[in-house]
Amino acid sequence: MRARIASNRTALAFPVVAVTAGMVALASCASTKSDDAPTLTGDALMDSNNCLPCHAEQVREWSGSMHAYASEDPVFVAMNKRMQRETNGQAGSFCVGCHAPLAVRLGQTTDGLNLETLPRTMRGVTCFFCHTTDAVEGTHNNPLRLAGDDHLRGGLQGPAKAPHKVYYSALHDREQAASSAMCGTCHDVVTPLGAPVERTFKEWSASLYSKPGQLSCGKCHMEGRDGFAAQVEAAPKRTVHDHSMPAVDIALTPFNDEAAQRKGVQKQLDTTLLAKLCVKQTPTTGLVAEVTLDNAFAGHKFPSGAAHDRRAWVELIAYRAGAQVFSSGSVPDKVAAASLRDASLWLLRDSLFGEGDKEVHMFWQATRVSSEQLPAAVTADRSDPAFLHSVTKSYPLPLPAPDRVTMRVRMRPIDFDVLDDLVATGDLSASVLDRIPTFDLASTVKEWSLAGGYRCIE
Repeated sequence: MRARIASNRTALAFPVVAVTAGMVALASCASTKSDDAPTLTGDALMDSNNCLPCHAEQVREWSGSMHAYASEDPVFVAMNKRMQRETNGQAGSFCVGCHAPLAVRLGQTTDGLNLETLPRTMRGVTCFFCHTTDAVEGTHNNPLRLAGDDHLRGGLQGPAKAPHKVYYSALHDREQAASSAMCGTCHDVVTPLGAPVERTFKEWSASLYSKPGQLSCGKCHMEGRDGFAAQVEAAPKRTVHDHSMPAVDIALTPFNDEAAQRKGVQKQLDTTLLAKLCVKQTPTTGLVAEVTLDNAFAGHKFPSGAAHDRRAWVELIAYRAGAQVFSSGSVPDKVAAASLRDASLWLLRDSLFGEGDKEVHMFWQATRVSSEQLPAAVTADRSDPAFLHSVTKSYPLPLPAPDRVTMRVRMRPIDFDVLDDLVATGDLSASVLDRIPTFDLASTVKEWSLAGGYRCIE
């Protein structure tokens, strides 16, 4: 995963440019002019390939991230196309303002429908866009302000000599709470009709993790390691940060470092929840399986982000002599979890409602949101009643007692009811459906056996 980008440059989605006469100084990652004037200014700063000579590891990680992929994603393209059609273009830059923000700021697009024709430097969330941000002027729908001064901002104090102007910025320092506000501007989304369809930053802000000394967005999604922020002369060894920024979404078309991307997502999910499976027999409830889920480590509610597209659910299966005697949450491949006729299904998601309070799949149609999420931790004080935030659901089991019960939490970044809707309108190719993953969260995989007696498995 940490292989040098120089050995695999042809795999980059952003093709590596040749070093031209005007970029000779980049070869040594330092200015060679006698007055030490920067050699990277203006348009040159916008091209992520120009970051490669000094920041190879960071560019490699970013080039396999969902930020680099943001405007290539076929679901984004399909939704934006359909939204523009259904709103007669009134939606404007609502989606593309986050998915290709530099193109919007520079007037290269007004609605995202022409992104295929734009240079790579205008597509996705680029190095330049993030590292020239100098202020957060709101809480949602990307109100970031770009400095426009040829300075790149970063989270390191005392940056080394560079071929561009550079400033320290608390907005880029994952040790500072301000950095979460920068992330939150695109990860809180309110529709033109007023529906808060993404609330990750708001959820984090109300959680334990936003308290002083706790965890910013970057502390979870940009894992630190010892290394060099830049390959420049006399650069000190520092804590540098993973720019692949895994969460739950993955590339649905061939893209860079796909295996690494999925591995990063799986690693995030595997340690997010604490789970407990108890099998009990009482005079009042009979034989039941109790499943307890504790969103201990997400830093926000679970699921979060585009929770109206996401589906997480509990699969619980009971066996007797090797045969299934009870099942809930057994969702077949390519079948939407919400479509199951399963009275016991524990499904975690947001539901959107539009005109006439009818359920809708497309976020721009939504006027309200109904949530079924696991709450985030809000305090570390065990004496505070709010410390207990786990959720328990009971499943009735048949008699005679099963001899084995298994459980796991499964998750899809986007489910087939939403995707099938896009396919039906001709906005999305059905081939994308074959790429949708179903993740199993390792910390939630539990098994109870009758041989051990009625007890809890943690």
